[in-house]
Amino acid sequence: MASTILITGANGSLALPAIKHLLTNYATHHAVLTVRNASASDPNTQKLRAIISPFQNRASIRELDLSDLSSVRSFGTALATDITSGSIPPLSSIICNAYYWNLATAPDFTQDGFERTFQINHLSHALLVQQLLESFGPADTSESSPRSGRIVVFGSDAIFPGQNGLEKYPPRLPENLDDLAKPDLGLDKNDYMGHGFHRYALSKLATVTWMYALNKHLQKPENAHLKDITAVAVNPGNLSDSRALRSNTPFMLQFASRFVIRPLGPVLRRMIDPLMRTAETAGKDVIELTVDDRFKGTSGYFTLLEQGEGPPDSVDEDKQAAVWDKTVKWCSQ
Repeated sequence: MASTILITGANGSLALPAIKHLLTNYATHHAVLTVRNASASDPNTQKLRAIISPFQNRASIRELDLSDLSSVRSFGTALATDITSGSIPPLSSIICNAYYWNLATAPDFTQDGFERTFQINHLSHALLVQQLLESFGPADTSESSPRSGRIVVFGSDAIFPGQNGLEKYPPRLPENLDDLAKPDLGLDKNDYMGHGFHRYALSKLATVTWMYALNKHLQKPENAHLKDITAVAVNPGNLSDSRALRSNTPFMLQFASRFVIRPLGPVLRRMIDPLMRTAETAGKDVIELTVDDRFKGTSGYFTLLEQGEGPPDSVDEDKQAAVWDKTVKWCSQ
């Protein structure tokens, strides 16, 4: 049965090979691919166009600005309308791949009043998912069949204290969750990289915590028609060839990316970081986790394709409920 997979950040390092793998190997899936800039002036979007060119009847590119909640709402409404009208098949998956970080300069706030890293990585994706739950299709043609599918968000070893070499400040959810969305930026002027990476890690930690809460929400009796939708968070590994290492990062990290991490990736994986891999390998795994039958019905936290558990904050049920409630409140502003 035909279905649609929505992928945000579709011109990113991981997304490009993931989309090629999806369209090449899973012929029943239509792909809606979002990018911030869909114009011909963006070289990464041009790479995306080249990948989907043999699959024009099964893939489309749409603009989506995750730094603007009104853009997210408009996009979600338009996509839901297209699905209702039959223009495209119902959803079977949402892959929340887009991300943002800033390790090089002073942080800023979006027009919605939220710190940009947190809004793009967490809030906008949460809003998008909430808008589109009713646009998932049933598992079969029976009228009583509940909606079915998979929501994929992204974790990182950065959410586990002490696990990432860029960590300077351990990632832990603050008592006042408003500090996530509207942090005091006064300290950043002395350490853009340290605090920028901390904000990135916290945005991922909030997302993973929210993922656990989302699964509980989908299993509530009043959501019986959604009970076969599951959510997973995946750490796809540390990508040696990711453009992230060269975007909004200080010169030292860009230098290391070009002359150490990329050329020595296989050696570093064997000797230092077993999670280091290429974007192509990671992208294929993300698609397999999303659509392959062996992962049907699974939920929770994955490192690569191995199921495990998120960090302590994320599995604390009180914190899950608090992050869920706050996210709903933030997204309704």
